[in-house]
Amino acid sequence: MTPQSLKLDLNFAIFLNFLTESPVRKIVIAGNWKMFKTQAESLEFLQGFIPSLDETPSEREIVLCAPFTDLNTLSKNLHGSRVQLGAQNVHWEETGPYTGEISSPMLTEIGVRYVIIGHSERRQYFGETDETVNWRLKAAQRCNLTPILCVGETKQQRDDGEIESHITHQLKKGLAEIDQQNLVIAYEPIWAIGTGETCEAKEANRVISLIRTHLSHPSVPIQYGGSVKPNNIDEIMAQPEIDGVLVGGASLEATSFARIVNYQ
Repeated sequence: MTPQSLKLDLNFAIFLNFLTESPVRKIVIAGNWKMFKTQAESLEFLQGFIPSLDETPSEREIVLCAPFTDLNTLSKNLHGSRVQLGAQNVHWEETGPYTGEISSPMLTEIGVRYVIIGHSERRQYFGETDETVNWRLKAAQRCNLTPILCVGETKQQRDDGEIESHITHQLKKGLAEIDQQNLVIAYEPIWAIGTGETCEAKEANRVISLIRTHLSHPSVPIQYGGSVKPNNIDEIMAQPEIDGVLVGGASLEATSFARIVNYQ
């Protein structure tokens, strides 16, 4: 073997090693409808939205996280499409005296694949804690649901320089004994949710890069969420650490969400 051929073989081996050690992260684009849309309105949305997916690259996972009353209707009408169904919360027990709650088996029975857990609105208005978030994550994974774990800081925490310490705490408590091979994380700076104020794309990329250093599995998709719109999606998705978006208000209108899904 000549020195030149040995060098070529070595370079090829390094290249193969790079491929095996650099897992491809899935792109997940999820719409969070929050407490909007009746069943009739959800069907009207699908009529305008589904045709737009003809031009969507196949590697992009599209998810609609709808109110509980819409899920069964959406499941029937999304059958055979490339859109996955998501819920907005799940209880940590499978059955029990928990009036107003929904369990993982109830969701999987009607075709739900994803579930948002720990959204800031749940933490702010309904007493969600890092401990209950962890319980919900475990319950979702027991039934093979893929949880979308939301983390993020308030404006005060950002101003006080507590971004990393706060998010690190959320991750440490929330991800205890969680299978990171079946997980999506959404970085949602609370001060940018529904305010029209968007975290600058490079700053979102920086924080998401920090989040990634605290994970044990390299292929966990990490989304950005917070006033994502058609006019900023291209810049957001151009960032190397951002693997998708969790979209609130802009996911309620078919044309708007279609533009986000089909970002350039």
